[in-house]
Amino acid sequence: MNIGIILFDDAEELDFVGPWEVLTSANKLFEWQKQPAPDEIFTISETGATVRCAKGMRVEADHSFASCPDLDIILVPGGQGTRREVGNPAMLDFVRRQSAHCTWITSVCTGAFVLVAAGPAKGKRVTTHWAAFGELAAIGGVGEMVRDQRYVRDGNVVTSAGVSAGIDMALWLTGERFGAAHGHMTQKVIQYAPKPPFTTD
Repeated sequence: MNIGIILFDDAEELDFVGPWEVLTSANKLFEWQKQPAPDEIFTISETGATVRCAKGMRVEADHSFASCPDLDIILVPGGQGTRREVGNPAMLDFVRRQSAHCTWITSVCTGAFVLVAAGPAKGKRVTTHWAAFGELAAIGGVGEMVRDQRYVRDGNVVTSAGVSAGIDMALWLTGERFGAAHGHMTQKVIQYAPKPPFTTD
Protein backbone atom coordinates (compact mmCIF):
# COMPACT_ATOMS: atom_id res chain seq x y z
CA MET A 1 0.00 0.00 0.00
CA ASN A 2 1.00 3.62 -0.50
CA ILE A 3 0.89 5.39 2.85
CA GLY A 4 1.08 9.17 2.66
CA ILE A 5 1.70 11.43 5.65
CA ILE A 6 0.77 15.03 4.92
CA LEU A 7 3.07 17.76 6.22
CA PHE A 8 2.52 21.50 6.50
CA ASP A 9 4.04 24.41 8.38
CA ASP A 10 3.37 24.23 12.14
CA ALA A 11 2.49 20.53 12.09
CA GLU A 12 3.13 18.95 15.49
CA GLU A 13 6.24 16.80 15.20
CA LEU A 14 5.22 13.75 17.26
CA ASP A 15 1.84 13.69 15.52
CA PHE A 16 3.54 12.35 12.40
CA VAL A 17 6.90 11.05 13.65
CA GLY A 18 5.16 8.67 16.10
CA PRO A 19 2.99 7.00 13.44
CA TRP A 20 5.94 7.09 11.01
CA GLU A 21 7.99 5.04 13.49
CA VAL A 22 5.18 2.51 13.97
CA LEU A 23 4.35 2.12 10.28
CA THR A 24 7.94 1.89 9.06
CA SER A 25 8.85 -0.53 11.86
CA ALA A 26 5.88 -2.73 10.99
CA ASN A 27 7.11 -2.67 7.40
CA LYS A 28 10.69 -3.54 8.40
CA LEU A 29 9.49 -6.55 10.38
CA PHE A 30 8.52 -8.21 7.12
CA GLU A 31 12.02 -7.65 5.75
CA TRP A 32 13.59 -9.03 8.93
CA GLN A 33 11.41 -12.11 8.47
CA LYS A 34 12.71 -12.46 4.89
CA GLN A 35 9.41 -11.35 3.37
CA PRO A 36 8.78 -8.46 0.99
CA ALA A 37 7.79 -5.24 2.71
CA PRO A 38 4.16 -4.50 1.79
CA ASP A 39 4.13 -0.71 2.04
CA GLU A 40 5.66 2.43 0.57
CA ILE A 41 5.57 5.13 3.25
CA PHE A 42 6.33 8.74 2.39
CA THR A 43 5.69 12.36 3.27
CA ILE A 44 3.83 14.96 1.23
CA SER A 45 3.63 18.73 1.35
CA GLU A 46 1.63 21.04 -0.86
CA THR A 47 4.55 22.08 -3.06
CA GLY A 48 7.04 19.39 -2.07
CA ALA A 49 9.07 22.02 -0.26
CA THR A 50 10.56 21.76 3.20
CA VAL A 51 8.12 22.51 6.02
CA ARG A 52 8.91 24.04 9.40
CA CYS A 53 7.07 22.19 12.12
CA ALA A 54 5.60 23.41 15.40
CA LYS A 55 8.75 23.07 17.50
CA GLY A 56 11.15 24.09 14.74
CA MET A 57 11.95 20.75 13.08
CA ARG A 58 12.42 21.15 9.33
CA VAL A 59 11.33 18.26 7.13
CA GLU A 60 11.82 17.84 3.39
CA ALA A 61 8.78 16.17 1.86
CA ASP A 62 9.08 13.26 -0.57
CA HIS A 63 6.22 14.46 -2.78
CA SER A 64 4.13 17.47 -3.64
CA PHE A 65 0.37 17.25 -4.03
CA ALA A 66 0.96 17.18 -7.79
CA SER A 67 3.56 14.39 -7.77
CA CYS A 68 1.93 12.23 -5.11
CA PRO A 69 0.76 8.82 -6.33
CA ASP A 70 -2.64 7.44 -5.41
CA LEU A 71 -2.77 6.70 -1.72
CA ASP A 72 -4.20 3.69 0.07
CA ILE A 73 -3.75 5.19 3.53
CA ILE A 74 -3.65 8.90 4.30
CA LEU A 75 -2.59 10.45 7.59
CA VAL A 76 -3.12 14.08 8.58
CA PRO A 77 -1.25 15.26 11.69
CA GLY A 78 -2.33 18.11 13.91
CA GLY A 79 -0.69 21.24 15.22
CA GLN A 80 -1.45 24.94 15.03
CA GLY A 81 -1.07 24.74 11.25
CA THR A 82 -4.37 22.92 10.92
CA ARG A 83 -6.18 26.17 11.75
CA ARG A 84 -4.75 27.58 8.52
CA GLU A 85 -5.12 24.40 6.48
CA VAL A 86 -8.89 24.12 7.04
CA GLY A 87 -9.13 27.24 4.86
CA ASN A 88 -6.59 26.09 2.27
CA PRO A 89 -8.44 24.95 -0.89
CA ALA A 90 -5.39 23.05 -2.16
CA MET A 91 -5.17 21.01 1.04
CA LEU A 92 -8.88 20.29 1.22
CA ASP A 93 -9.06 19.29 -2.44
CA PHE A 94 -6.04 16.99 -2.11
CA VAL A 95 -7.44 15.26 0.99
CA ARG A 96 -10.87 14.96 -0.61
CA ARG A 97 -9.53 13.48 -3.86
CA GLN A 98 -7.11 11.06 -2.23
CA SER A 99 -9.56 9.93 0.43
CA ALA A 100 -12.06 8.91 -2.22
CA HIS A 101 -10.01 5.79 -2.99
CA CYS A 102 -8.19 5.25 0.35
CA THR A 103 -8.66 2.08 2.34
CA TRP A 104 -7.94 3.99 5.56
CA ILE A 105 -8.27 7.70 6.30
CA THR A 106 -6.53 8.75 9.51
CA SER A 107 -5.65 11.77 11.60
CA VAL A 108 -3.81 12.67 14.76
CA CYS A 109 -4.84 15.46 17.13
CA THR A 110 -6.29 18.47 15.29
CA GLY A 111 -5.68 16.76 11.95
CA ALA A 112 -9.32 15.79 12.47
CA PHE A 113 -10.17 19.41 11.62
CA VAL A 114 -8.87 18.86 8.09
CA LEU A 115 -10.70 15.55 7.66
CA VAL A 116 -13.97 17.16 8.70
CA ALA A 117 -13.46 20.30 6.59
CA ALA A 118 -12.46 18.24 3.53
CA GLY A 119 -15.39 15.88 3.94
CA PRO A 120 -14.18 12.35 4.80
CA ALA A 121 -14.98 12.72 8.50
CA LYS A 122 -18.26 14.63 8.16
CA GLY A 123 -21.04 12.87 10.00
CA LYS A 124 -18.53 10.53 11.66
CA ARG A 125 -17.60 9.82 15.25
CA VAL A 126 -14.26 11.56 15.75
CA THR A 127 -11.82 12.57 18.45
CA THR A 128 -9.06 15.15 18.74
CA HIS A 129 -6.84 16.78 21.36
CA TRP A 130 -8.66 17.29 24.67
CA ALA A 131 -8.24 21.07 24.42
CA ALA A 132 -9.57 21.34 20.85
CA PHE A 133 -13.12 20.00 21.00
CA GLY A 134 -14.60 23.51 20.96
CA GLU A 135 -12.73 24.36 17.78
CA LEU A 136 -13.74 21.06 16.23
CA ALA A 137 -17.39 21.75 16.98
CA ALA A 138 -17.09 25.19 15.36
CA ILE A 139 -16.08 23.64 12.03
CA GLY A 140 -19.47 21.93 11.86
CA GLY A 141 -20.49 18.62 10.38
CA VAL A 142 -19.15 16.26 13.04
CA GLY A 143 -21.43 13.34 13.78
CA GLU A 144 -20.25 12.82 17.35
CA MET A 145 -17.25 14.10 19.28
CA VAL A 146 -15.74 11.31 21.38
CA ARG A 147 -13.78 12.29 24.46
CA ASP A 148 -11.45 10.24 26.63
CA GLN A 149 -10.47 7.71 23.98
CA ARG A 150 -7.03 7.43 22.42
CA TYR A 151 -8.47 6.72 18.97
CA VAL A 152 -11.88 6.27 17.40
CA ARG A 153 -12.84 4.27 14.33
CA ASP A 154 -15.92 5.03 12.27
CA GLY A 155 -15.92 2.97 9.09
CA ASN A 156 -12.57 3.54 7.37
CA VAL A 157 -11.96 6.84 9.20
CA VAL A 158 -9.73 6.59 12.27
CA THR A 159 -9.05 9.72 14.30
CA SER A 160 -6.79 9.88 17.33
CA ALA A 161 -6.41 12.22 20.25
CA GLY A 162 -3.44 14.48 20.89
CA VAL A 163 0.19 14.00 20.00
CA SER A 164 1.30 10.60 21.40
CA ALA A 165 -2.13 9.06 20.76
CA GLY A 166 -1.12 8.74 17.11
CA ILE A 167 1.23 5.95 18.16
CA ASP A 168 -1.68 3.99 19.62
CA MET A 169 -3.75 4.57 16.50
CA ALA A 170 -0.92 3.42 14.21
CA LEU A 171 -0.37 0.28 16.31
CA TRP A 172 -4.09 -0.51 16.13
CA LEU A 173 -4.00 -0.05 12.37
CA THR A 174 -0.97 -2.34 12.14
CA GLY A 175 -2.78 -5.05 14.08
CA GLU A 176 -5.93 -4.58 12.01
CA ARG A 177 -3.99 -5.03 8.77
CA PHE A 178 -1.44 -7.68 9.68
CA GLY A 179 -2.83 -9.39 12.78
CA ALA A 180 -2.38 -8.95 16.50
CA ALA A 181 0.96 -10.78 16.64
CA HIS A 182 2.53 -8.40 14.13
CA GLY A 183 1.09 -5.43 16.00
CA HIS A 184 2.48 -6.65 19.34
CA MET A 185 5.88 -7.34 17.81
CA THR A 186 5.94 -3.85 16.31
CA GLN A 187 5.14 -2.43 19.73
CA LYS A 188 7.98 -4.46 21.23
CA VAL A 189 10.44 -3.37 18.54
CA ILE A 190 9.79 0.31 19.19
CA GLN A 191 9.73 -0.40 22.97
CA TYR A 192 6.51 1.56 23.44
CA ALA A 193 4.96 1.16 26.89
CA PRO A 194 1.31 2.23 27.30
CA LYS A 195 2.09 3.18 30.91
CA PRO A 196 5.18 5.43 30.75
CA PRO A 197 7.41 5.46 33.85
CA PHE A 198 7.16 9.23 34.39
CA THR A 199 6.85 10.21 38.03
CA THR A 200 7.17 13.42 40.02
CA ASP A 201 8.69 11.56 43.00
